[in-house]
Amino acid sequence: MAGPHLQISPSILSADFANLERELARIADADWAHVDVMDNHFVPNLTLGQPVVEALARVSPVPLDAHLMIEDPDRWAPGYAEAGARSVTFHVEAAADPVATARSIRAAGARAAFALKPGTRFEPYEELLDEVDMVLVMTVEPGFGGQAFMADQMPKVRAVREAVRRRGGEIWIQVDGGVSQDTIGQCVEAGADVFVAGSAVYGAEDVPARIGRLRELAAQACGGRPAG
Repeated sequence: MAGPHLQISPSILSADFANLERELARIADADWAHVDVMDNHFVPNLTLGQPVVEALARVSPVPLDAHLMIEDPDRWAPGYAEAGARSVTFHVEAAADPVATARSIRAAGARAAFALKPGTRFEPYEELLDEVDMVLVMTVEPGFGGQAFMADQMPKVRAVREAVRRRGGEIWIQVDGGVSQDTIGQCVEAGADVFVAGSAVYGAEDVPARIGRLRELAAQACGGRPAG
């Protein structure tokens, strides 16, 4: 299998915003806490910003995985690393200088990643693989939780995985949007290894058991894809 062990990154977009410290404690068995930052400009929704990320980083039992759905990430992304996010993802569609942005995130001490909206092709950004630690392939249109999984994004995941194989290096491939017990297997088979799940985790009666089940399903699907 290419990449790291399979990782689960529950999205707190589906959590109770009035009790985020408690909600983070519920996902202590996960690998990451996925934090969606939206500015009501790049996407038509407004969530939380850098001061909240800083507060979450102080109490989270797992590292924060910040997904910036914002305009001008060149300016703002390094601040999220400085605020305590261990991984910071920006959208290539919003970045004026993605190479400099990725380097500034890494210089601030976090893993750097770039994200692709469903309508954005990967191929023009393949050279960016030299500058990042992860690629996020969106499997819904960014902006809101609870949307239906877009299986037509799996060829893009495969294209990223093939490019990583060709170029070498350990780059993780993350999928975000509609990931659930029903869809995680497709994502694994296409080559993804980091899975953002929002309502599929926080909508469960037993959150730790659901995280465990997603891991099991991902591991089972891992046997159905080529090693690389």
